Amino acid sequence: MSEDVKYHKHPNGGGLVADTAYVDDTAYIGEHARVSGYASVDENARVTGHAHVSGYARVYEDARVTGNAIVSGYAIVYGHAHVSGHAHVYGHARVTRNAIVYGYASVSGYAH
Repeated sequence: MSEDVKYHKHPNGGGLVADTAYVDDTAYIGEHARVSGYASVDENARVTGHAHVSGYARVYEDARVTGNAIVSGYAIVYGHAHVSGHAHVYGHARVTRNAIVYGYASVSGYAH
């Protein structure tokens, strides 16, 4: 983590949230998870384990980012989708509607 970035603990789970990021009160950010950059997590989404949401990424509508997964760039994860393990969703990719991305999978570019 950059020393210039200020973080606070999210009241629902205790995970770290950069002061520049947005996390809604309905979201859960686990103790070891992190939301940084200008990312947003809302609408009952959960970020747990050592997962990281960064950049301008958005996670919402009951989506889950777990394990060591990373969602970054301008990626969007929503609609009960689940990103887990060491998966990485980045670029302008979208993971939606109950989709599951796991293991060491990568979803990037403009993939949907």
